Amino acid sequence: MTIAFAEVLVTSPGRNFVTLRITTSDGVTGLGDATVNGRELAVAAYLTEHVVPLLIGRDEQQVEDTWQYLYRGAYWRRGPITMAAIAAVDTALWDIKAKIAGLPLYQLLGGRSRAGCLAYGHASGKELPELFDSVRAHLAEGYRAIRIQTGIPGLDSVYGVASSANAARGAGESTRYDHEPARRGALPVEEQWDTRAYLRHAPAVFEAVRNEFGPELPLLHDAHHRLTPIQAAKLGRSLEPYDLFWLEDVTPAENQDALRLVRQHTTTPLAIGEVFNTIWDYRKLIENQLIDYVRSPITHAGGVTGLRRIMDYAAVYQIKSGVHGPTDVSPVGLAAALHLGIALHNFGIQEYMKHDRRTDEVFRPTYRFTDGLLIPGDEPGLGVGYDDEVAGAHPYEQAYLPVNRLLDGSLHDW
Repeated sequence: MTIAFAEVLVTSPGRNFVTLRITTSDGVTGLGDATVNGRELAVAAYLTEHVVPLLIGRDEQQVEDTWQYLYRGAYWRRGPITMAAIAAVDTALWDIKAKIAGLPLYQLLGGRSRAGCLAYGHASGKELPELFDSVRAHLAEGYRAIRIQTGIPGLDSVYGVASSANAARGAGESTRYDHEPARRGALPVEEQWDTRAYLRHAPAVFEAVRNEFGPELPLLHDAHHRLTPIQAAKLGRSLEPYDLFWLEDVTPAENQDALRLVRQHTTTPLAIGEVFNTIWDYRKLIENQLIDYVRSPITHAGGVTGLRRIMDYAAVYQIKSGVHGPTDVSPVGLAAALHLGIALHNFGIQEYMKHDRRTDEVFRPTYRFTDGLLIPGDEPGLGVGYDDEVAGAHPYEQAYLPVNRLLDGSLHDW
């Protein structure tokens, strides 16, 4: 068989997704996720104009060769747009290979290493009572690990806090939405940020959460790249009494040497990498053991092939996976992460924000969430579909992630 044609599919069932569907000469199809939040059409154009023409007539079984062909042949290597496009092709070809073999993808990756992938959910609240209610709701849904995000005194809207984000875009409290979508509109929403207020407030929040829910519940926190190295070190040290599972994205990821200073001052585990795209982005961090968890999703790190390469290297240094799983990673990308995660011996945890009902109607995923674990489907391939008719009812809508400004009006480096 060879690749007969490939289609770039853009839909917006609650938020925007870019999907690549490859079809072989024998009619076998495979899906890949190419969504880059807020820049979806850039990837769609890259695929349509530069990648799809290169695929026609290629042997669909040559997954590694095709990966190298697209990575090396473009000359312009790395970067989120290129690597998301390669990820879509790679994931779709793995989907096809597993369907031809008649096996779920994880069987081609070495089989199960665990019963399921431990998942964490996002609890948030503008103030402590709302946060506690959100934690209880996640525990009732079966989550065994929970990310904690709260409002900051004096700030009306804080990224990662569902109710404040709803208020900022004009939604009522009754429409609470934990999916953190990019907000629709021609321009990004601008939010204020106050680092000193955040550093004062965060330890008190985690003290209150521990007092309410006890010492055993794994707690995570995302700083969203907002801190300087010394501020990050201060935060990590101040949170040590509350035994975090991890502290995520404490500094802008481009400055990798910053993690040396943070490591010198705190034993709080560190996770980073959701904006990283290749093994080269991680090399220094892994070799110098400056992080504990790799955060890249399959969708943005070159597919199953790309992320597997990163995780095999990380395993040498006892670093585990903590794959990014927001709702802008489609069910295709999440399913691929679960098939890889259940096979990896150095799996750590999987982020899981449940997709909107409309999204699940388009993709019809077969993975399931049971007793805190995400379990990939056992159907051949990824176990995800694509309903063209339902997708067609949800056209693309321009959307952006928010921009942060400091209290003096300057743009914040996050």
